[in-house]
Parts: sequence; structure tokens; C-alpha cells
Amino acid sequence: MLARSSIAAAALLAGLAAGVRAQDVSKYPDLKGQWVGIGAGEDAAWDPSKPPALAQGAPLTAETQKEVQATLARRASGIKDPQTCLPPGMPRSMIMYEPMEMIVKPDTTYMMITYMSEFRRIFTDGRKWPDEIEPSYAGYSIGHWVDANHDGRLSVLEVETRALKGPRTFDGTIPLNMDNETVVKERIYLDKNDLNLLHDEVTTEDHALTKPWTVVRSYSRERNPVWNEFVCSEDNHQVMLGKENYQISDQGYLSPTRPGQPAPDLKYFNVKK
Repeated sequence: MLARSSIAAAALLAGLAAGVRAQDVSKYPDLKGQWVGIGAGEDAAWDPSKPPALAQGAPLTAETQKEVQATLARRASGIKDPQTCLPPGMPRSMIMYEPMEMIVKPDTTYMMITYMSEFRRIFTDGRKWPDEIEPSYAGYSIGHWVDANHDGRLSVLEVETRALKGPRTFDGTIPLNMDNETVVKERIYLDKNDLNLLHDEVTTEDHALTKPWTVVRSYSRERNPVWNEFVCSEDNHQVMLGKENYQISDQGYLSPTRPGQPAPDLKYFNVKK
């Protein structure tokens, strides 16, 4: 009888635990499916509501403005930007060049981003900031869910991300400071009028800026998605040698990326003169 009672008690506890988990899950918004970045083309500006580069109206320091102007001048002269296979990192990851999947658990929300295979963990278990954090492109994110509508359901995920490493940029023209002391704060929520529309209100604090910069990125939902693989090295025909960026032609030859570009130093090769 004792064994039967123990089994019955264990079954009851398991049933209660399952009920609690089901109840917990029901409090969270339905974020299932595939999320596709809106205005996330190859040359997408960080603020999708404004033209690129200095026309973004970002609160840039004078030094950062000069960096942007130098980038634009370099491109105008025919010099191509190097294409490395480094991940964009935060906050640029949230442009979402390729689709994203979100998985919500009570203690962690996961963002699986196809582009560069980036992976974000947003801890929502009430933890404090660790004394030491290994920097990464995605950074270390702590968040919490908010019942913004006061209806008993959690509707807004507020996130803070620190411990980022670089180099990183907002988009293709605006850099973040090389000191990597960036702090990114987000408010992620479904549109009240369209539950297939997700918004991310992103506020970035960085020494490339004179004050925090807030931008809203949005994503549309595909409920029956097709997932494709993105492998950067398969399509990257550029290579950095020293401080110069070269291109590999379709025939496999090293080619210049700008007029008058010098050939790389071949001192370690036996070149017949």
C-alpha cells in the first residue's frame, strides 16, 4: 500500500507541475512562426524610417560623423568595403537580414537568427548581472516580461544587453565606438492591431553618440515558413590581406577591389622575376 501511495503522490505532483507550466506558458504572447525583417535589404539603414548615412539624423559625435564621411568618400572613389564573415552583433543583428525564430520559456527567451547563425539568449529568471562576462557579438542579455495592458497576460519583453565585442556598426555606414562599452535596451512586443507584426524598440547607448538613440525595427510573421541555411563563406569572394581588401574572381584569381590597388606582398613566395 505504501508503494502505491507513493506512486499516486508522485503522479499527482507531476500533474500539478504540468498544470503550472501550462498556466505559465499561457501568460506569454504567441511568438511562434518565422519573423522576417521589414526593410531589411542588403543596404538597409538602421532607422528604416529615414534615408541612410548622415541623413539618419543620429546623434553622432563629431568624430563619428567624420568616420561616416570617410566611409562615403571611400566608396565614392571605388573602394569596396571588406566583407568578412563576422556576425553583425547587437544592435545591428535586429535588422534581421534573414528570418528569425523566437522560443519563449519562463526562464529564457531564445532568438535564433538565420543570418550568420546568430543566437541570442535573453535570461528572464530574475538573475543579477555577473561580476565578469565574456564579451561576445550577441552580448549578454537580461530581460523581464511586463503586463503592459494590466490584463494578467505578459505582453512586453524589456531587455538590456551588455558585454559586447567588436568591431560593430549600426548598419553599413554608421560605426559604434571601438571601446565596446555599448548598452542596448529593447522593448519587444506584438502590434495591438496585427498580431502578425512584431516591434522592437531599440535604444542604444554608445560613445559614438552624444545621447541615446532610439529606433523601432519591425518584423512580419510567416506561420508556415520555409527555413533556408545561410553560410557566409559560400558566397564571400573577398579576402583581407594586411590592410587591403581583395576579391577572388569566379576563375579563382586574386583581383583588385579598386583602381590602382597595389598587389599584396609576396615575400614568403618564390616568385621568378
